[in-house]
Amino acid sequence: MSKVMAERGICSRREADEFIERGWVFVDGKRVSELGIRIDPEARINLAPEATRTQRQRVTILLHKPVGYVSGQPEPGYAPAVSLIGVGNQFDRDTAQRFHPSQLKNLAPAGRLDIDSTGLLVLTQDGRIARQLIGDDSKVDKEYLVRVEGRLQPEGLALLNHGLELDGVKLRPAKVEWINDDQLRFELREGRKRQIRRMCELVGLKVVGLKRVRIGKVKLGDLPLGEWRYLREDESF
Repeated sequence: MSKVMAERGICSRREADEFIERGWVFVDGKRVSELGIRIDPEARINLAPEATRTQRQRVTILLHKPVGYVSGQPEPGYAPAVSLIGVGNQFDRDTAQRFHPSQLKNLAPAGRLDIDSTGLLVLTQDGRIARQLIGDDSKVDKEYLVRVEGRLQPEGLALLNHGLELDGVKLRPAKVEWINDDQLRFELREGRKRQIRRMCELVGLKVVGLKRVRIGKVKLGDLPLGEWRYLREDESF
């Protein structure tokens, strides 16, 4: 049942297990509190008001990550990006809710941003948003400004748009274009490890600066480097 709930975007599988254990899930009008049961894929699933309230309380945070911070698991000598989330550098503290340390619990990055890259990083407690951004079937594109040096191979730009593979796996089509003599704009719908840097290496370019400026419909905008804000109710990816 948790798989069906995740596939429908009701919540993540982990959240589904939590809600089921608490008796907050109804299938065709009947309360279900046993994990691992199988249901008809077309069954009607509803959440109890307690589950809905719990979801509303979960926060999603937008961070302008500086270079030198890892987006996920800490590495020796480097701090995780989540360590930047606190009262002192909240950009929207005059207009949004007050930050509370409890919001750090289960706050995880929804996608990676390399240690030597900067820009928009999403951290969320909401499994629905995590799935939307990093699920295998995600349709949310990400935009990057990429400063490069080197000599682009013939047909290199066409290959960046479609035709390259990494680790023996073909990449999805991308949208890549020059915006000035040494800067490219990338729009991707996947996030393989160090993907843009490796793509550029394959066509004779070296990345010397990389900044993510948009995820779906949410832009980095004027969020200062090293500061963060909450995803607003009127925003969605």
